[in-house]
Amino acid sequence: MKRSTHLLLKTLTWIACVWPLGRLIWGAATNHLGADPTATITFATGSTTLNLLTISLALTPARRLIPELSWLVKFRRLVGLFAFFYATLHLATYVALYAGFDLHAMAADIAKRRFITMGLTAWLLLLPLAATSTTWAIRKMGGKRWNRLHKLVYLAAVCGVIHYWWQVKPGVLTPLSITITLALLLASRPVWSLWQKRLRNRNAVPTAAGG
Repeated sequence: MKRSTHLLLKTLTWIACVWPLGRLIWGAATNHLGADPTATITFATGSTTLNLLTISLALTPARRLIPELSWLVKFRRLVGLFAFFYATLHLATYVALYAGFDLHAMAADIAKRRFITMGLTAWLLLLPLAATSTTWAIRKMGGKRWNRLHKLVYLAAVCGVIHYWWQVKPGVLTPLSITITLALLLASRPVWSLWQKRLRNRNAVPTAAGG
């Protein structure tokens, strides 16, 4: 990929990732966040987190199915960092606007409300991934250890979806589409590994009998 093309695609990725935040800022500035601005911010930051996690998990299957799209992987780390950024905004919304920085209230919520516990778990799982997202961290840890650690993104995504389901009212199916999408993306990993193993076994040259 040419450097100019890479720069253009990176710029477009930044714009796409920053766009939801820009909409929130514009809505706040123009008083267009609805009757419950806090709920609007909470939903927007939470849904954007899950959407970006889904996109980051979709890049590898897309590259495998369409080799011409292998350049997409170059932006996986950036998308993942933006997912953590919005997850942090989502958490900050709760801490500042719902709990009012009251540690006792937050501790009580974590103990009583399972969706808050699950959401905090998802954020804590993403934290070490964001902290080790640099090239320096990859070199320091080594590729295998780094890849092993970053598989936590799968668990974080599952926790995020559970957090979503537990937050909505019974009978509300809003989280269903993102749940199905993530389930397919996660299932594609072992399916791909199994398929590759079968291909290797099929293409292996058998040892001739009797030498």
